Amino acid sequence: MVEIRSLAYVVAQCREPARWVQYAHEVLGAMAKSRADGVVLVKVDERPYRILVEPGSEDRYLASGWELSGRDAFQGLQLQLDRAGVVFELADAAACASRQVNGLLRASDPSGNRHEFFWGPQLDARAFASPQGVSRFVTGEMGLGHTVLPALNFDATLEFFTKVLGFGVSDIFNFRPDPSVPAIPIHFLHCANGRHHSLALAGFPSPEGCVHIMLEVPDMTDVGRGHDRMQANGIKQMATLGQHLNDHMTSFYMQTPSTFALEYGFGGLVCDWEKHTAFEATEVSIWGHDFSVGFNEKKDAV
Repeated sequence: MVEIRSLAYVVAQCREPARWVQYAHEVLGAMAKSRADGVVLVKVDERPYRILVEPGSEDRYLASGWELSGRDAFQGLQLQLDRAGVVFELADAAACASRQVNGLLRASDPSGNRHEFFWGPQLDARAFASPQGVSRFVTGEMGLGHTVLPALNFDATLEFFTKVLGFGVSDIFNFRPDPSVPAIPIHFLHCANGRHHSLALAGFPSPEGCVHIMLEVPDMTDVGRGHDRMQANGIKQMATLGQHLNDHMTSFYMQTPSTFALEYGFGGLVCDWEKHTAFEATEVSIWGHDFSVGFNEKKDAV
């Protein structure tokens, strides 16, 4: 089975993409620029971008970009999708140029989430230099971070990722907001790198197209300064500072200009999958992470 290497990028949509430039510079501590076509590229490492923001009529999440090792793997994935009866579309040269990759295909999972699979990212010599002094973001072979997607057709979507794409289950959490109703499943999945999870599937709707994405920084000082910048810039907080039980990430959550949330944290587990045992977490966090400050309220625009 062809391996998915990492979550390489995410694609967002925004009615005013330029707002992502200010958000990236002033809050995330990332680099960002607007292209002539109105697309904004948010840069956090040596790649030209890890978040790509397209202009559109809604503020929302559009797609997840998954990286393959090369042309052979890309062709192998097409065979896998064909065998599984998954409909996909090969991107034309213009779309590949927009994404700055050598080959790209698009497909949707059984819950309707859009995914892009590619090989051959185009790299330039532009180094990352944070405008806010962030030492670095934790990316490299582990990719951007992670994304949490709504999966109302949960079982079929889980099978798509595990049986068709070869993701593994890192752990599960059965969310029980009301003890009188069935638990809502959340599964955390890994691909071919050590990050505890690159994807989580949540069995509840998210009108923004994504529950949250995660960016990781290397120490608590960077998290604390990011928290200060969130407050100084009047950004809506979605969850207070805390530490997760499953991946040990110490983080807080805030809203993005595309309305979905962004987790900003450090200390995420890097796993040896030969030794890892999948488990069920019975609590979201070891401490903190009060989600009532944002996720349980109406989300206002940034």
